[in-house]
Amino acid sequence: MPKVIEYFGLIFYFYSNEHLPVHVHVSQAEYETIFELFFEDGQLTDVQIRKADGIEMLPAKDQKEALKVVETYADEIAQKWLEFFVLKKKPALRKITKRL
Repeated sequence: MPKVIEYFGLIFYFYSNEHLPVHVHVSQAEYETIFELFFEDGQLTDVQIRKADGIEMLPAKDQKEALKVVETYADEIAQKWLEFFVLKKKPALRKITKRL
């Protein structure tokens, strides 16, 4: 379960047995939300948010912050997905210390 981004208490990660579409899990405390990324011609076209089975979604404020991170770092998240699931490399963790 590689962590790919840390942002003010929000942890962005993949599970090791993931599936398409490219998506990232974001958790904080007992909450978790999944953000699915959709690209067309190399550009992010949509981010869909869904609930993780059996876990409460992030509170609205945290979900909004997580969405900003996902939109800002979508290309990097997709690259880390490729590294981990296709190239079988451990992606580097990015710690973001400035608010978006």
